[in-house]
Amino acid sequence: MRTTLLALATAALAALPLGLAQNVELLGAGATFPAPLITSMADEYRDVTGGRVTVNYQSIGSGGGIRQFTEQTVMFGMTEAFLNDGQLAAIAEAGGGVAFNIPITLGDVVPTYNLPGVQTGLVFDGDTLAEIFLGNIRTWADPQIALLNPDVRLPPLPITVVHRSDGSGTTNIWTSYLTKVSPTWAERVGFATSVNWPTGIGGNGNEGVAGVVQNTPGALGYNSLVYAALNDIAYGFVINKSGNTIEPTLAATSLAAAVELPADTRILVTDTDAPDGYPIAGFAWMLLYENLDANNAIQTRTQAEELLKFILWTITDGQDLAEPLSFSRIPEPVLALNLDMLRQVKWQGEDLGAQVLAEAGY
Repeated sequence: MRTTLLALATAALAALPLGLAQNVELLGAGATFPAPLITSMADEYRDVTGGRVTVNYQSIGSGGGIRQFTEQTVMFGMTEAFLNDGQLAAIAEAGGGVAFNIPITLGDVVPTYNLPGVQTGLVFDGDTLAEIFLGNIRTWADPQIALLNPDVRLPPLPITVVHRSDGSGTTNIWTSYLTKVSPTWAERVGFATSVNWPTGIGGNGNEGVAGVVQNTPGALGYNSLVYAALNDIAYGFVINKSGNTIEPTLAATSLAAAVELPADTRILVTDTDAPDGYPIAGFAWMLLYENLDANNAIQTRTQAEELLKFILWTITDGQDLAEPLSFSRIPEPVLALNLDMLRQVKWQGEDLGAQVLAEAGY
C-alpha cells in the first residue's frame, strides 16, 4: 500500500535531530480563480509539516502570475491560461528547460448577475452571452433573454457588463467559450487572458468582478463558481452543445472532464461534447521549471525539494480539499500526467523529482 505523504512528512520530521528541522517558505503568485483552494491547501500543508513549511501565495491574476514566474520572482505560478509557445521557448532558451503546466484543479466559470427578485438559475445560451458582451443586447427585457426564461419576470433594467480589468485565466476560459459559440465574437474579439472588450466596466480579480456585480443592479459578469457561492451572488445555468440546460456543479464539470481526458491538458474543458457537461470550465495550472536551479527565486536544494513535496501533496492528498470549495478533483489520467512531469524535474542536473516521488511511493 502506498505510504501517505502525511505519514512520510511526519516520519521525516521526527527523524531529524532536535533543532535541525529547517523552516522553508515557498513563494507563489497568480490566478484568483483557484486562490481559495490554494490558500486552503497552504494552510493545511503548514499543519501537515508541523509549521515547518509555509506557502505564501499572492492572488494577483493569471497575467501577474505568468509575469512573475517568467521573471523568476516566485517559485511557482498559477494560471488558467496555458503558457503560449513564445513563453515556453523563452524559458527553455534561458536554461529553465520545459516550463511544466501542472493541472491542479478544474473549475466552472459562471455568468453572475444582480437582478432584484431574480435568483440563481436564469438560463443563458452561448449566443445570448456573446451578444450581451458584444454590447448588442443591452436590456434584461430583451426578447432573446425572455425567450430562454419564459417563466421569469425580467426587470426592465439596462445591462451593465462587468469584466476583468487585469490579465486573467478566468477571462481566458470565458472568452475561449465565447469564441467557440459565436463567429462574430471570434472575429471581433477572440480569446486571451486580456482582450479589447467591446463594452462594460472592469473589476480587478474575481473579487473585483464579484464586488461590482454585487453593488450594481442590472450587472452581468463572470466569476468562478466558488466566488459566486462564497459571496452569495446569483449565477446562471448555461445551455451546452447538446442543447441541455446545465446547472454548474461538480458533477457537471467532472462529466465534461471525463470526455476531454486523457488528452493534451492545454485544451480547455469547454471543448467537450459531454451531453450533461457544463460548457464553461477549465483547468488551473501550476507553473514549474524543469530545471529548478534556473529559477532565481529558488536558492537552495532544500527549497527545491520542499517545493516538489508540496506540489506532490496538492495533486494527491491535497485534492481532498477541492470539492468542499466547489472545485473538482483532478481525474486519474491527469494525476498520471502530473506525476510524469514531476519525475522530470531536476536540481543542478540531479533527478530530484524522481527521488521525491520514489520516497513518497510513486
